[in-house]
Amino acid sequence: MSKPIFELVDELPTNNLTVSALRSLDFIAPGEWQNVVGFVNTIQTVTGETDEELIQQIGERAVYLYNDRSQGYQRAMWLYQSVDSTDKALGAAALANTVGEKIPLLGFLNRITPKADKAQTIDLCLKLVAELVAFCQINGIPGDSIGDFVASLGEYSGESFIRMAALVCFDGLIPLGPDFISSALSRINQTSPQDLDENSTFQNIRGEIPGGNSESKLNFIGESFNSVSGWMSDFVASHNLTPQNVANNLQNFVDFADDKLDYLAAFLDVSTNYYEHTGTQTLARRLIERASAEI
Repeated sequence: MSKPIFELVDELPTNNLTVSALRSLDFIAPGEWQNVVGFVNTIQTVTGETDEELIQQIGERAVYLYNDRSQGYQRAMWLYQSVDSTDKALGAAALANTVGEKIPLLGFLNRITPKADKAQTIDLCLKLVAELVAFCQINGIPGDSIGDFVASLGEYSGESFIRMAALVCFDGLIPLGPDFISSALSRINQTSPQDLDENSTFQNIRGEIPGGNSESKLNFIGESFNSVSGWMSDFVASHNLTPQNVANNLQNFVDFADDKLDYLAAFLDVSTNYYEHTGTQTLARRLIERASAEI
């Protein structure tokens, strides 16, 4: 990794399109996610400590744990970054100075193209698998521990909860519609290893996905999505989520026509990095909790 964990946390933005998009999900669980940024601030928030010397010790221990390559923290961070970086291949830098303004989506229609449903499905499934593998890395368990991951979802909170909410809303409901779970299961079953090999996100993270070849990795991806489909279905039903009510809340910061949800999905792909943002926060929290317990 090119940057230490404290620098990654210090560089998290307090307000940008990613933060705005995540805040639009507050209607699902009001107050569940707070955009905690800054390494020292995160230590204080997680531990409640105010003693500067103790905060320093916790921070140093957290940095040491992150730098220990026998642990899985750096690989988890790389996964969070990687599944976002391929989405942003069209370049979101041009949008960086529009924070605080309501962005008219129509102006970007000539720059972004919605993904085909098959590509969108593969990316949705790969993001889910990245979450699963990162969870295993952070917790020091085998990377194919699907059952442990599914069991943990009921305990997700804060930045981890909002990341899964964003996955369901931004990569499921908006681009693929209200039946995204069943349609994704159907499409992933019709996906060939060659289809997978042609996906840029898969090319980037394939080494971290369990399986000896593309076919076995595809089977693992399908098994993972199928195993989490029940949780996703319950999540959608319990929060009464639809593409429309998710989009309505997004309209607080982006203007778009109701029949352009596929373009909205493409816009979110190129203008946000919610996996990396909340993944950095999750890693920082886990490191700080462990460091604090060990001191």
